[in-house]
Amino acid sequence: MTFASLGLSEDIVRAVTEHGYTEPTPIQLQAIPAVLSGGDLLAGAQTGTGKTAGFTLPILQLLSQKPAANPGKGRPRCLMLTPTRELAAQIEASVQTYGKYVDLSTMVIFGGVNANPQITRLKKPLDILVATPGRLLDHANQKNVDLSGVEILVLDEADRMLDMGFIRDIKKILALLPKQRQNLLFSATFSDEIKELTDSLLHNPALIEVARRNATAELIKQKIVLVDREKKRDLLAHLIKEQNWFQVLVFTRTKHGANRLAEQLDKAGIPSLAIHGNKSQAARTRALKEFKDGSLQVLVATDIAARGIDIAELPHVVNFELPHVPEDYVHRIGRTGRAGVEGEAMSLVCVDEHKLLRDIERVIKREFPKEIIPGFEPDLNARPEPIMNGQNRGQDAGRNDRGSNQRPNRSPDVNSERSGGRNAGRNSGRGSEKSPSRNAERNPSQRQGQGQGQRHAPTHSQLRSTGNIGGGEGREVDGNRAQPTKVIDGNRGGALHRSGGRHR
Repeated sequence: MTFASLGLSEDIVRAVTEHGYTEPTPIQLQAIPAVLSGGDLLAGAQTGTGKTAGFTLPILQLLSQKPAANPGKGRPRCLMLTPTRELAAQIEASVQTYGKYVDLSTMVIFGGVNANPQITRLKKPLDILVATPGRLLDHANQKNVDLSGVEILVLDEADRMLDMGFIRDIKKILALLPKQRQNLLFSATFSDEIKELTDSLLHNPALIEVARRNATAELIKQKIVLVDREKKRDLLAHLIKEQNWFQVLVFTRTKHGANRLAEQLDKAGIPSLAIHGNKSQAARTRALKEFKDGSLQVLVATDIAARGIDIAELPHVVNFELPHVPEDYVHRIGRTGRAGVEGEAMSLVCVDEHKLLRDIERVIKREFPKEIIPGFEPDLNARPEPIMNGQNRGQDAGRNDRGSNQRPNRSPDVNSERSGGRNAGRNSGRGSEKSPSRNAERNPSQRQGQGQGQRHAPTHSQLRSTGNIGGGEGREVDGNRAQPTKVIDGNRGGALHRSGGRHR
């Protein structure tokens, strides 16, 4: 089966072929004809399956086949909503890549950056708009964008948008759209909230699932390593050095934890940077660029970035801390094992996280064997401590990033992503964003730790990322059954073999 056989025009197929793709993925085989039919669509697909092209290609086809009924400045025909800035930028880049030979205009808007260039661009005709909800509402409230002409609405990573508390913003945006439109909803996981949204949004949708719900990709080799909480950082540094890992994506639960870990790895001689909702967009973009081109060895991220990091053939993902929400585990490790290329996902689990691990195993219906690295054996008599507000009490509790009134399943830096985009929009609308102090730019961790007795000298990672602080947007195991524990040689098993192939 080829892209041409799916009904796509010669110009679109030409662009796809030039980008190195010749055969559609399973999600593309099903989604492209469904979108071209003009009906609503509910699609469940793991990350890394090529779903972006699954809706981008047919939308380009539909819009290029007929001119806009009432074209106008800042009046898009297609609106694509995403939860994070990185994902929005990636989708818009895909639209430009696949639409290079069709006469359609596109732009992306998100928070954390000056809104004035966006306002200028919105004064011109527009076909496809990719946006995050917060900044889009700012522009809508200021009458910079007219959503009354939207013919096609895409909600990508809908589950993540709901987890981040965007449901109210989404409902406000829906109220600005015409009632007659085509709706496409893509989600990697399904919950009661997703079902409620689909029931109210979609009309007799086609249903596509290329994998069972809440499943992890088969090409990902998943490992659980048991270790004491105090030994996690040393173990991670040991593994990176001894096994010669490069391009390692590490997940923590909090922004402060991500900053501290990146600093400590950097001091240990492992080039590292952190990325999360409190970083300015320029700092996030710079860190991602260095990580993608291989000049940065380790990128430490919070869950806010889990849906926005798209790197072909990323070999290693490490859960330095398990997520509170089991579904977030699926999204984290989904950064590797993409587009037919193998990957490895390792989770460092201490005694405090055993319940979180059981929850993950129950959701993905898979039980993991447990491993121990020689020299980092856990204390079998250690007692678990409560994990409060996304941070363990034994790891600087109290200096957390979440407010007490947040929903318990929300990512710790969600409010930074949402409020930062809003604040940036309001400030930019009046002229310019407020710039952080020079000291805060040079030392983000010190800025977060002020007032809490936490002081750090600037490290290599901080000095490389000036401007970091800106206006930012399993079965359950039977208790009577022993867990298999495998002791492995810490010096064995270098980097995974990476086969060819490109991410769609």
